[in-house]
Amino acid sequence: MRITSQLICQAADQLKGFVGLNRKTGHYLVRFSEDSFGMDVADDGIIPTSEFVWGAGPGQAMTLKRELIQLLLDQNIDDRINITDPLRVYMNRGEVPEISAVRSLVQG
Repeated sequence: MRITSQLICQAADQLKGFVGLNRKTGHYLVRFSEDSFGMDVADDGIIPTSEFVWGAGPGQAMTLKRELIQLLLDQNIDDRINITDPLRVYMNRGEVPEISAVRSLVQG
């Protein structure tokens, strides 16, 4: 199967769970419910994992950040957060620039 930037972006949007920054330790934590974070993670700092991996990019675009995906990979819960092959390929292809895309909410 050929991995395209579209497949990589779709894989990023299918990530599961929530990420929060533990204020005491300075480490990001992944949980599977917003309610499962302790008092060391501010409510306004809890974001869906699929949004966590995107950072501000040029203009209106956002950039799929390898460093943020790596934070997720370092927690060794790939299956639970749904890290799939397109994201693994993206991480292994460091010579290819990070993907930038204009993202918008699609109304169903």
